[in-house]
Amino acid sequence: MNKRRRLVGTVISDKMQKTAVVEVERVFRHPLYHKVVRTAKSYKAHDELGASVGDKVRIVESKPISRTKHWVVEEILRVEERAEDDTVEELGV
Repeated sequence: MNKRRRLVGTVISDKMQKTAVVEVERVFRHPLYHKVVRTAKSYKAHDELGASVGDKVRIVESKPISRTKHWVVEEILRVEERAEDDTVEELGV
């Protein structure tokens, strides 16, 4: 295993070719007020595996692929189950 950073997040967009936008949520306790704080950050990741919206994926840091893409989808951890009605609505039928 190499020393590259790995993050786990959810795919929120897959409309670009071979690119997925992955939202990574971070939960931490505020240092002064001790309240639990949730923050989310989006990363553009190179996607050769074909992840779709809602899938939980692991992304790994890589050399810059484009101006905003510095991550690669390493593995699809959980596939979001979709109903057949969702695909019909997307196609506009």
